[in-house]
Amino acid sequence: MAEVRTRVSVPVRFADGYSATAEVFTFTGLADGKEHLALGLGDWRAAAAEGRALVRPHSECLTGDVFGSERCDCGPQLREAVERIATAGGLLLYLRQEGRGIGLYAKLDAYALQDAGLDTYEANVALGRGEDERDYTAAAQMLEALGVDRIRLLSNNPDKALQLDALGIGIVEQVATGVHLSRANVRYLTSKRDRTRHTLELPLAG
Repeated sequence: MAEVRTRVSVPVRFADGYSATAEVFTFTGLADGKEHLALGLGDWRAAAAEGRALVRPHSECLTGDVFGSERCDCGPQLREAVERIATAGGLLLYLRQEGRGIGLYAKLDAYALQDAGLDTYEANVALGRGEDERDYTAAAQMLEALGVDRIRLLSNNPDKALQLDALGIGIVEQVATGVHLSRANVRYLTSKRDRTRHTLELPLAG
């Protein structure tokens, strides 16, 4: 079983001026041995005790989260999630699963293939990888270590709900994130909607 190893308060501030204070947790015993983080935001303990904690499993995206890449919607989703979770009370799980689990360099290789005409899933497969290699076992372990077994899941991705439910985390509600559409990511978001049934309304994508 995973256990909390460190807890520390971290004030966070985004480029648009929004700020919040996160209770950041690190863990031992996670199944994949990676350095995932849980950020407790708002009155997350009260929300968890009442079975209404808003939780977003957010996969690391260096290009989007740090550099503001518009090829994906990861950066805006992270910003949105922090504010919504801080308001409602809950947890952001920051998962070290770059490129849907294939890693940073492979993700950039996939970008090159996308520039040649493949969609985001076809590019992963062309590299000999799975369309989506993410596993949420560690996410479930983190929640269990924090005493959270029922959540409101902040995600458009049905696979996250299916995996977490199978791992013993009760999904009280699946809450859709906003749609962060730009000219640079229309094709990317359309692929997510059409290939993996993400709950996305894309007026510019047809």
